[in-house]
Amino acid sequence: MNNPYAQYQQQNIATAPPEKLLIMLYDGAIKFLKQGLKALDDKKYDDFSYYISRTQDIISELMVTLDMDYEISKNLYQLYDYFMYRLIHGSVKKERESIEEVQKHLEELREAWVQAAAAKEKAAT
Repeated sequence: MNNPYAQYQQQNIATAPPEKLLIMLYDGAIKFLKQGLKALDDKKYDDFSYYISRTQDIISELMVTLDMDYEISKNLYQLYDYFMYRLIHGSVKKERESIEEVQKHLEELREAWVQAAAAKEKAAT
């Protein structure tokens, strides 16, 4: 790997605390949804499918990393499962509403995790 940016990014991921990694996953999913919506608007359906698929990959990762010993994890799992359903629906129907709904919820969850991470960091100092 000779690309300094890629090396920096890999190092950033390898040393990030779990809450930062979670926020990075949300950022990626939101970014892909925005790109997917733009592709849908531009009628670039192959690109649209690609970006929705990438978002689904991230949501799958969020699902498998949940610690199911906690009630909140079970609730998040059900929510992520619903997101997958809405993404499949939006992808098949080429429906903007379904994709925007998932994006809105992911943005809200991301903000909640940002606040939780900030509170944790503040408590540690």
